[in-house]
Amino acid sequence: MREREIKLAPPPGFQLPDLDGIVSGLSAITRDPLLVQTTYYDTVDLRLARAGASLHSRNHDGWTVELPGIVADGVLVRAEHQVAGVTGHPPVAATDLLRAYLRTARPGVVARLRTRRARTDLVDATGTRHAEIVDDEVSVLDGRRVALRFREIEIEITEAATHELAANLADALRRGGAGAPDPTPKIVRALGPRALEPPDAGPTPPVSKTTTAAEAVRAAITASVQRLITHDAGVRLGDEPESVHQARIATRRLRSDLRTFRSLVDPTWSTELRAELAWLADELGAVRDTEVLIELLAAAATELGDQGRAAVDRILTRLGHQWETQRVELLVAMRSPRYGRLLDRLVAAAGAPVFASDSAERLASESLPQLVAGPWRHLRAAVEALDDPPGDAGLHEVRIRAKRCRYAAEAVTPVVGKPARRFARRVATVQDVLGAHHDAVIATAWLGETATSVEPVDAFAAGMLVGVLRAHEHRARTEWPDVWRAARRRSLRSWW
Repeated sequence: MREREIKLAPPPGFQLPDLDGIVSGLSAITRDPLLVQTTYYDTVDLRLARAGASLHSRNHDGWTVELPGIVADGVLVRAEHQVAGVTGHPPVAATDLLRAYLRTARPGVVARLRTRRARTDLVDATGTRHAEIVDDEVSVLDGRRVALRFREIEIEITEAATHELAANLADALRRGGAGAPDPTPKIVRALGPRALEPPDAGPTPPVSKTTTAAEAVRAAITASVQRLITHDAGVRLGDEPESVHQARIATRRLRSDLRTFRSLVDPTWSTELRAELAWLADELGAVRDTEVLIELLAAAATELGDQGRAAVDRILTRLGHQWETQRVELLVAMRSPRYGRLLDRLVAAAGAPVFASDSAERLASESLPQLVAGPWRHLRAAVEALDDPPGDAGLHEVRIRAKRCRYAAEAVTPVVGKPARRFARRVATVQDVLGAHHDAVIATAWLGETATSVEPVDAFAAGMLVGVLRAHEHRARTEWPDVWRAARRRSLRSWW
């Protein structure tokens, strides 16, 4: 469930105004008040609260996981998941969604809250609920003693409500004296200053031409670690292929950045970390490659119209079964102690990379730009080694080298600025065109293998899809020399 809410911190003595008609077209319906007992779980160092996540049990009725959200124009938007389980023992299904933040630590009770909640629904003429105004009087308990009291007004916005409605409600309540929007979660207010400290992996340090190489390395590592952590829960839920894609990018970019910065970082530390990242990248890659194959074949099928639609659907169903098997294997890996230990190492790497010498303390603008020269030479050598006409394996090698060169350029872009960004974009175009070629080659090979083990009508449909993919492959082969000529212009590399 996606939760959208605006929190307000009212002053002492504040009285809610009449909510009936507070926004034109909406009527107020008062609901029975509630007494809510909430027990929050976190690590000793409050990893969840500091990251903007929470794990709690409410009124001894199941568990709630709240993932970190974003605040836009005062509206806090975050994902909330309900998980069944007995009181006192956080279920695996709940802690699994929070594994990227918990890592190898176990959560325990950190706060107990008692909340007296007054509720008012705002509905339109059809009875559709657009918002709920919640007036909470919160007591933070220390045993039987009340350690802290505070009050909070929440405007909970439904999917039926517009963004404009949320802003109008907040403005109306503010004019009534409710105070300014304050997105601070209850648990953070209850726990105090320690819960306001930065999360373990972040924030990303600012980088400019005046920062050191060490600071630039730390910023690059932190950005990718944050990306992996952010998309971990999405990978586990399996609702959005983009989560696997982003997690895979994070692992690949981390490995590439460690390679790019190898003259600065400790070689043993870097090699061991890259090896563990390679393991994770392989686990993510199996699922992601199948997702790409499904997307590609589904798109190719649209070019066939209704011809062979049922057969194509059976082919895609077979791929779906393959994806489900690979996803189970990925989740086993991500629930393993090995993955938890890797997360610990990555968070430690983001906070304090291990450097080889004092050279990392030099200005980034002096030591980083030339680090792109090596990946560029490898890319150019791969192009020069191509046969005429180039084979599929050779073009794939060029694609891999282009990706590494692009990542290297993007790693130094915060220091170099526009010239590195422009160069990275050109190389990325080479990678994209050859990526389309490689995807078509892989899909064609998979269809060829599949055609030998299916009914003739399905084999015929596979053959039609191969025809479409051959056209994609030919288009990429035609385009790639032009994008390569554009990327190899000397003026794009004048900054190193």
